[in-house]
Amino acid sequence: MTARYESVDGLRAEVDGAVLRLTLDRPAHRNALDDVSMAGLIGNLEAASTDDALRAVLLCGAGQDFCSGFDIVGRNARTPGDVKPRTGSIQRRLPTQANRLIPLLLELQLPVVCAVRGWAVGIGAQLALAADFTVTAHEAVYWYPFLRRGFTPDSAATWLLPRVVGPVRARRLLMLSRRLSGTEAAEWGIAHLAVDDAEVLKTAAELAAELAAGPTVALGLTKALLNAAPDNDLRRHLADEAYAMELSSRSPDFREGMRSFVERRSPDFGGR
Repeated sequence: MTARYESVDGLRAEVDGAVLRLTLDRPAHRNALDDVSMAGLIGNLEAASTDDALRAVLLCGAGQDFCSGFDIVGRNARTPGDVKPRTGSIQRRLPTQANRLIPLLLELQLPVVCAVRGWAVGIGAQLALAADFTVTAHEAVYWYPFLRRGFTPDSAATWLLPRVVGPVRARRLLMLSRRLSGTEAAEWGIAHLAVDDAEVLKTAAELAAELAAGPTVALGLTKALLNAAPDNDLRRHLADEAYAMELSSRSPDFREGMRSFVERRSPDFGGR
């Protein structure tokens, strides 16, 4: 049975064939996340993780920007009578928000494509980094301004960035708050491809459709292996590869792949 996906204030959820499109939709705030849209992202990704009809996810932003981070100003705006949060409120809240969202993107056994135009700031830049493929505009701006605001990075920035760009570049981005263009983000490995601004959504949608037509089980297991590799020793990783091959070789898509090879034609994978 197909899962149900829900749009909420600040987030549109739409299913197009086998692709779930999640659109951050607060253009007046450069699509900054708030508590509602964050919960919506998490809920929809959790639903996607067990939806056998789904084969890819496309994440994008409405208007001219992708995501300008989390709306801290809106979160901290209080009206008379509001109760000040207790000490430790951030530590208690993060496990259900950013600390849940980033692992969901990494662990989801579906390919995730991200389309970045305009600003990708803070957790917005981390969403692009956690996706499997990010298509970015050349002139997009990636920025991790945590220390400029006087607090430490969150959303796994200090874990993901060193793994992707190396420790030296990670220090430049986090400790010096250096901004990157989309072109530089592609050169540094943060983005998969940089294209003209007008081509971002089209290119990302085509890539999501290509992935959605692939062998979904094998794609999901390959993603899991790639994400686990940095923390595995060789013997453990070879064992994981053996289990993944055992599972994928029992899938209908494996049989279709072998049949198409023998028949010298392109495979027609069903995502099973």
